[in-house]
Amino acid sequence: MRSGALTTTLVLLLLGPSVQDSLAQQAAPQAEFLRLIDRPRVPLAPEVTERPGTRQEHFTFASEAGERVPGIAVRPAGSGRRATVIVLHGTGDSKEGMLPLLTALANRSFLAVAIDGRYHGERASRSGGYTNAIAAAYRTGKGHPFLYDTVWDVLRLVDYLATRADSDPARIGLMGISKGGMETYLASAVDPRIAVAVPVIGAQSFRWALDHDAWQWRVGTISPAVETAARDAGRTSVDAAFVRKFYDRVVPGIYGDFDGPSMLPLIAPRPLLVINGDQDDLTPLPGVLECARAAEQAYRIAHSQEKFQLLVQRDAGHEFTADAQRASLDWLVKWLKP
Repeated sequence: MRSGALTTTLVLLLLGPSVQDSLAQQAAPQAEFLRLIDRPRVPLAPEVTERPGTRQEHFTFASEAGERVPGIAVRPAGSGRRATVIVLHGTGDSKEGMLPLLTALANRSFLAVAIDGRYHGERASRSGGYTNAIAAAYRTGKGHPFLYDTVWDVLRLVDYLATRADSDPARIGLMGISKGGMETYLASAVDPRIAVAVPVIGAQSFRWALDHDAWQWRVGTISPAVETAARDAGRTSVDAAFVRKFYDRVVPGIYGDFDGPSMLPLIAPRPLLVINGDQDDLTPLPGVLECARAAEQAYRIAHSQEKFQLLVQRDAGHEFTADAQRASLDWLVKWLKP
């Protein structure tokens, strides 16, 4: 038995039956998700290169056999262990695209870090690119290039940060935008080392979208992969039934046990700020509100209502506004105290 599982078992035995039931229900999807994405661990073998004339470093580490993760760290002024914020980019972006945000975080005294997600940035050319990798996962049933593999990389990034002399392992925050926002709440739900989470235009209910014929925009972000899978299946069109089949192969559980309303409550009682737009077709507001209601209940049970906030950007679509950036930075400063 792993030490984490043993600790959970001992805690449950010390609590009353009703609390035991509640915590056991929470532990089940966490354990299932970790089993799904687990793979043999390899030595991190980090490599770090200074960027002369800047406060930046380029680093890489091994997240699994044959897979190195490239990243950028922007250091604040001064020395010593710092509160650290990881920033995850959206579809088609890269760690370099996060540099303005990393700089803003470093100016607030955070060690700021970004990595390239699978098949993005320095990793873009592998296996013919992101959507080709997703289509291959549908055909073979192997790998999870849409969301889950990058979540694994984030967990290993947290392992790497623990080895750095300038990162405080007790003060690690995670924020992500769009695809990165989904990866943020998934990773935060299963890794308690992430002290603060800020998913931006990522929190959603995949189930709600499928049930209410509002899945098209989300699927549109990976449409070449879905259309390829449909052709392979002899389909002339894509409907909600096929999308469910596609999700079951590529991101199993994403509209069930690992959907937003199931995973966000697992972050409690750690601070969680959810930011979405009220006109965002990729994350329809009714599904976001389902996530928020589930999270609010979890934070209320944990007597930590002040640690959860939903910020709905008015008249905003799928965008990370200046107001949202300010709110994110303020939230991270409030709870990580850089």
